[in-house]
Amino acid sequence: ATVSEPAQKCCTEHIQPFLASILEELMGPVSSGFTEVRALFDKEVNEIIQDFQKTNDIMKLRENVDQLMNLPFNSVKMEPCYLKVNLLQELLQDLKSRFKIYHTDFVIQRTQNFMQELMENAVYTFEQLFSPSRQADSAKVATSIEKVKLRVLK
Repeated sequence: ATVSEPAQKCCTEHIQPFLASILEELMGPVSSGFTEVRALFDKEVNEIIQDFQKTNDIMKLRENVDQLMNLPFNSVKMEPCYLKVNLLQELLQDLKSRFKIYHTDFVIQRTQNFMQELMENAVYTFEQLFSPSRQADSAKVATSIEKVKLRVLK
């Protein structure tokens, strides 16, 4: 009871007025990281489509889709996504000194974990939606892949 009122006053006067600008500042790197995840997924699926259109090989298509399922765990391909979020380091250092926020590395790590989780969900959903189309006429497979990709990106 004795701490509640001063704590509320402190938050209202010294933290709350800055929350909107802090959130806006932090969302830039976070948004660009998630945009990079989306672009990577789009690029990888486009490569699968192009490869299939060249070869018309269903077995190769299955291999490529299986490789796509490993995309979230491919640190080399996911690295550009993670690097976008590393820009948070500087922003969080400023917050650390101004508001005594600790464990800023945790914020970056959790954001990168969410990015990996998003990619896992995207490739899983892609695989689930595309699975029935694998038996389709090979002329329709590329179109089917594109439709599934657009559905996942939506």
